[in-house]
Amino acid sequence: MSAYAALTTAGYRAYTRDRTTLFFTFAFPLLFLVVFGLIFSGQDVEQSGRPYIEHIAPGVLAWGVGNAAVFGVAFVLMQWRRDDILRLIRMTPTPVSAVIASRYVVAVAVGVVQAVLFVAVAMLPFFGLGVAGSWPLALPVLVLGITAFLMLGVIVGSYAKTPEAVAAVANCLMIPMAFLSGSFLPLDMMPDWMQTLSRVLPLRYLNDGVSGALTGGSTGGVLLDCGVLAGFAVVLGAVAVRTFRWSDSS
Repeated sequence: MSAYAALTTAGYRAYTRDRTTLFFTFAFPLLFLVVFGLIFSGQDVEQSGRPYIEHIAPGVLAWGVGNAAVFGVAFVLMQWRRDDILRLIRMTPTPVSAVIASRYVVAVAVGVVQAVLFVAVAMLPFFGLGVAGSWPLALPVLVLGITAFLMLGVIVGSYAKTPEAVAAVANCLMIPMAFLSGSFLPLDMMPDWMQTLSRVLPLRYLNDGVSGALTGGSTGGVLLDCGVLAGFAVVLGAVAVRTFRWSDSS
């Protein structure tokens, strides 16, 4: 517990002191919200008849939270391994679980703040997002989504040896997933094969869960999305623990 607490405190301090990373973590999803808000202002999706903002805002929020979780842990693990910090940690009685858990707490805190800020901006009259009474259900969806994507980030950070490699691999995963999962465009507008493909991607269920919670979808549907995200978290977590490397040579 002492090792976990020390790593969590160090991670929090390092994150809050890096003002550039802190700023863009929160500003990046908001930039997409502004862009899509300007493009689709006042328009409805023809297939569903719902306003675009009800599709785009939850999708961009889900992608932004998942993106931050992947990049945040992947860059840290790569840097710690490159600077031999992980090797030093390994010399103490600190298990892999404590290292990952310390990053998990920071990722959840950042994700929750991201979500609150994003939803507050999306509810401004210019964007016009209406939040349903079921909005508290978005919290477990976000926590499970952050868990799954954090584990994905651990896998990326365990193999990438440079910042460039982390950025390349993470972007190759997250940007196509955003389009295939309906973060930027409603899935109703996409071909059937793309909608089918999206069902094997965790971001699809994070999108659907956040959207259902914020816009008044069925509680059963949100709980199903939570269950699928929990499954992704378990599978990716098992892979992450098995592939975790303390150094580039081991």
